[in-house]
Amino acid sequence: MFSEKDILQIQERGISVEKIQRQIKNFENGFPYLGILRAATLNDGIKNYSREEVVGLADSYDRRKKGAVVKFVPASGAATRMFKDLYEFLNTGEINDSVRRVMEDIEKFPFFADLKASGIDLGDSKEVISYIVGEGLNYGNLPKGLILFHKYDDESRTAVEEHLAEAGAYGVSSENRARIHFTVSPEHLELFDRHVKESVPKFEQEYGVKYDVTFSCQKPSTDTIAVDMENNPFREDDGSILFRPAGHGALLENLNDIDADIIFIKTVDNVVPDHLKSDTVLYKRAMAEILLRLQQRCFEYVNALECGANEPLLEEIEEFIKEDLSYNFRNEFSRKTNKEKANTMMGILNRPIRVCGIVRNEGEPGGGPFWVRSEEGDVSLQIAESAQIAPEKSDVMRKATHFNPVDIVCAVKDYRDKKFDLLKFTDPRTGFISEKSKNGRKLKAQELPGLWNGSMAGWNTVFVEVPISTFSPVKTVNDLLRPQHQ
Repeated sequence: MFSEKDILQIQERGISVEKIQRQIKNFENGFPYLGILRAATLNDGIKNYSREEVVGLADSYDRRKKGAVVKFVPASGAATRMFKDLYEFLNTGEINDSVRRVMEDIEKFPFFADLKASGIDLGDSKEVISYIVGEGLNYGNLPKGLILFHKYDDESRTAVEEHLAEAGAYGVSSENRARIHFTVSPEHLELFDRHVKESVPKFEQEYGVKYDVTFSCQKPSTDTIAVDMENNPFREDDGSILFRPAGHGALLENLNDIDADIIFIKTVDNVVPDHLKSDTVLYKRAMAEILLRLQQRCFEYVNALECGANEPLLEEIEEFIKEDLSYNFRNEFSRKTNKEKANTMMGILNRPIRVCGIVRNEGEPGGGPFWVRSEEGDVSLQIAESAQIAPEKSDVMRKATHFNPVDIVCAVKDYRDKKFDLLKFTDPRTGFISEKSKNGRKLKAQELPGLWNGSMAGWNTVFVEVPISTFSPVKTVNDLLRPQHQ
């Protein structure tokens, strides 16, 4: 199947031929659906805390010596889809509802001052829209992180700047440093770097902290091969193999390179202006405290098991794993010896932990929290996308009351303070296959297990209900007109 030239091309990307062959097998066999049992709901997989409890947790977190804290922001996505309807207008000349809304509320956008200063005719739809997406603001070619999201009295802020502000409010380490890591595309790295260097001084002055901002790009070694409709390697006109970025699951490698005690994960477009940040800041601190308390108990139990396990201790730990970590062992667990039980429990306790903020489903798209049975028979909590759920389980999906807004706090070190290799806790059976096209030819593309889906399938997962005010994604340009962004 592969020539010497193909093998050289594969190896130059840092990929083994064996890995590519496994990817082709995935195309041939497909990925299995998840063993969905039921949707996680309040008091059945989703924990709920009163406002008073949340405040107490947040205050407790503030009193801790936190260690190294990092805010991890996937920010490589282009903003092209934000302006899809605007491009459609420029291509067809027909004003659609989105363009009409933009023109009606043009003064409410955070980039209005730039439009006004440009001297263009603000009453000319074509001139305004062309300036926004094309030469002028060039928003159609920029990543979301570099687009102005919010207007303040004396300035407007990009999404990146709002993440800087968030980090100053809750992402500060014991050394009074706010560390943020953005994953960006290589072509935008210089723009991000310049923008951050220009922005950091004002936030350091406002929050009284030092910022440490780093960047990384998706690694070529995480790209996946594309195939034609017969599952043969899809070839470019010059005969070379086509490789494609493998979705946000590829960022697990970037996350794995982060060495920190606490990692906050949040998508780049889910930010709000300062006057609406209080809930976000409060719940992030509370979730971090929940995480650290769970981690502490896991460590205590692991150390206890290393010293020997008696029946009462095993029963106590099994109850903790079931009630606090929401993990149910397969039936044969009860028939194991005490030594076997202790070893199994060690394997569950000594894993990365994530506390995920879950919001009530109000019609927004996104994966949801479910109880899932693994092929081995254990039951745990997982975030599942609709594509991972079998058609005959669609009724289970419809009963879901909450969904995942990608609001995650992680602990990635073991009880000996050694960082886990996160690549060992993925489920490779949870990838995605989709149909695409290039130059008019159909192809099939493969995504790696999603960063917060299959890539974290082997983590201990806790779902906590958070208010909808903490979730304000910007998917289209007119989302910036929502009350959450004004």
